[in-house]
Amino acid sequence: MPHDPHPAPEPIPLSLSVPPRPARGLTDGLVRAVSSEPGSQVLDLDASDTSVAEFLVRVVHSEGGFVARTSSGERAVAIIAATVAALMGEDIHAALTAPDLAFLIGLKPPAVEALREVLLAIETDDQAGVNAALAVLTTAARQ
Repeated sequence: MPHDPHPAPEPIPLSLSVPPRPARGLTDGLVRAVSSEPGSQVLDLDASDTSVAEFLVRVVHSEGGFVARTSSGERAVAIIAATVAALMGEDIHAALTAPDLAFLIGLKPPAVEALREVLLAIETDDQAGVNAALAVLTTAARQ
């Protein structure tokens, strides 16, 4: 039985954790067709700004999130801004009427995740139009 004069190498510790999920973008996969079973609360964005604000104040402090429905790209951008404002305790009405695009584009991944846990989807019959309107939140970020 040969004897190896070299000592056995020390074990190397390995991390076997699951790698973190890549950060979701602000609008990645957010828009979808209107479904008959949305699986959560539904907010019709044709409602008044006051009704939308009251809904957001309630929903950001509850479980499960919500689905927004609209055919307006402008209103889709507004609901993203208003949901962020509600989460931060900021002026929801101001966010609905004049979304701060630069602020939204600058959101860090944890803030985007917080938004996406509350605003689950934007359902629409005009996916192309709504996605085109939401492009201001992604294309401007790349410039």
